[in-house]
Amino acid sequence: MRILFMGSGAIAEPTLERLLLLPDDEVVAVVTQPDRPRGRKLKVGACPVKEFAELHGVPVLDPEKVGADASVSEIEALAPDLIVVAAYGQYIKPSILRLPPLEAINLHPSLLPLYRGASPIQMAVADGQTQTGVSIIYMSEDMDAGDIILQEAVTIHPDDTAASLRPVLGKLGAELIVRAIELIRRGEANRTPQIAENATYAKKMSKEDGRIDWAMSAKGIRNRVRGFAPWPGTFCQYGAEPGKTIKVLTASVEQGGGAPGELLDVSTQGPLVATGDMALRLLRVQPEGKKPMSGGDFANGYTLTRGERLR
Repeated sequence: MRILFMGSGAIAEPTLERLLLLPDDEVVAVVTQPDRPRGRKLKVGACPVKEFAELHGVPVLDPEKVGADASVSEIEALAPDLIVVAAYGQYIKPSILRLPPLEAINLHPSLLPLYRGASPIQMAVADGQTQTGVSIIYMSEDMDAGDIILQEAVTIHPDDTAASLRPVLGKLGAELIVRAIELIRRGEANRTPQIAENATYAKKMSKEDGRIDWAMSAKGIRNRVRGFAPWPGTFCQYGAEPGKTIKVLTASVEQGGGAPGELLDVSTQGPLVATGDMALRLLRVQPEGKKPMSGGDFANGYTLTRGERLR
């Protein structure tokens, strides 16, 4: 089977690795995102999938717009039997999806139809879910709405973050993709339609989505701290207007009450902040322009006073 792989995010790399090990199939090319600014210094570089493909001698296409006529023609010339997609990051036109005789399948890290969209892992954790998973679907014109081939659940533990779940889901997704390909090869792949009325959505996130709303419950804020790690992160301002930014990296829920954002305690345990319901202890933080530190070190080294409001 001639397979065209389309992916860019780190969660896609395990799938590409597994595809290259299939004895009866050939990955004819990898379609991925162009080199972009990455990391804290915004140095232009390749995504993990492109680096992995080039390391293993797989031809790479990285069009700025995959739907452009020239890109579609390049893909058509490769004559793939099947397209496999994982965290690609661009809309794939129907003209591409119709090219392979065995269609196109997609790895999506949620229990579809829940959390269709760009940030399913982050939002499942941020919403306080105790379960997520991986779905392998046939691709359709509507985003993440295709028929389900395989689906498997994963437990979200209380201390899990989006960062800790991503490799777990990536490994599971690779296993399910291989199973799906074998089912397709034998003509035994299921096509279970999604129930559209049950669909929920996880939008593409921006940095501002990480701003803490202290009127939320302490549990809800902590879930966002977990879900938005490492991107977009959770942050607030402290000090005199306009204030300095502090990122909240880990936190715990405690008893306490006061005006949302009010500092109830400034101790070696870390600042305790009132919320809309109970209080949040900031266990590990990163002040603006500084390295991550414990909440206690932050409380000791910065001018914070009880009754001050974070915002």
